[in-house]
Amino acid sequence: MSTPTLSDPQPSTTAAAVPFPDRVPWTAVAVFVILACGLAWLVALPLWLDGSGLANPLAALLLPVMMFTPGIAALFVVLVVQRPRPRSIPEYLGLWPLRPLKRTLWMTVFGLLGSALLVITGVFLAAALGLVQLDLVTFSGFAQVLQDADPAGTAAPSSVPVGVIVLLQLLTLPVAAIFNGLFALGEEIGWRGWLLPSLRPLGTWPALLISGAVWGFWHSPVILLGYNFAQPNLLGVALMIGGCMFYGVLIGWLRLRTGSVWPAVFAHGAYNAAAGFLFLVAVDGTSADPVVLGPLGWVAWIVMAVVIAVLALTGQFRIQPALQRRARQLAPADR
Repeated sequence: MSTPTLSDPQPSTTAAAVPFPDRVPWTAVAVFVILACGLAWLVALPLWLDGSGLANPLAALLLPVMMFTPGIAALFVVLVVQRPRPRSIPEYLGLWPLRPLKRTLWMTVFGLLGSALLVITGVFLAAALGLVQLDLVTFSGFAQVLQDADPAGTAAPSSVPVGVIVLLQLLTLPVAAIFNGLFALGEEIGWRGWLLPSLRPLGTWPALLISGAVWGFWHSPVILLGYNFAQPNLLGVALMIGGCMFYGVLIGWLRLRTGSVWPAVFAHGAYNAAAGFLFLVAVDGTSADPVVLGPLGWVAWIVMAVVIAVLALTGQFRIQPALQRRARQLAPADR
């Protein structure tokens, strides 16, 4: 009896019974990428037409709307383009069933807390490298932000120490992560829900890296307006692609490790929620270069590279329940 390897599943008549395909549905992938990126440009178009860019009052509405375009593209291709159509679309997208429930829940908590910790660790690494100064006593930078926002001191009792407000900000991160996850779901259904498993026949690492690169490129309509890196040029797009490839490996691992998209959804939400941590702890007057100190800047790349290396060296990328189920179903047919 020959048992198929987890890194290279073999074709079988039982393939429709498991969520991942035997071959990359290239036509569906091409339509998905074109549609997701095209819809993103369409949503962002008002920011370009009047020349105001991210200063446009509509930006606060359009950016969250843009996050749903990958999910729309995924649903379109899985219902209309992909052949053969998956037997269970919710299972293919990692939405349902949650099995085993305990593992999925714990990995969701791990992804949520771990993503926030990635951002926080990046800030302290930057401080250790002498790239930024922190104020962990008086929180002078954040105190100045509060004062600038309410110079008359009427919005909150002045007796509340800034440190307490910072602590409350940190304690509410999980709540903010869950809220942000509602918007991240639109992206994750596309990137980790549909694209990653669709590319999985190429192997774990190609699937993770390619899906991350496409994810980064999809941000182009707003990156070219100066979003994230204040680099409205091809350098900004390249930086976003690099950052999304690093972070995409990590939340892609959550998807492959559990067979569910939900850990990636709330990890993504947590990363967005923690993105402003630097401004809570930086010294007043700090000028933070987002290319270096941003949540997807090169210091964060170092932190994520270390975590990826640890996961790889401990064999975590080889544990993929969806492929293990495939192997168990293929084995009897190969006798």
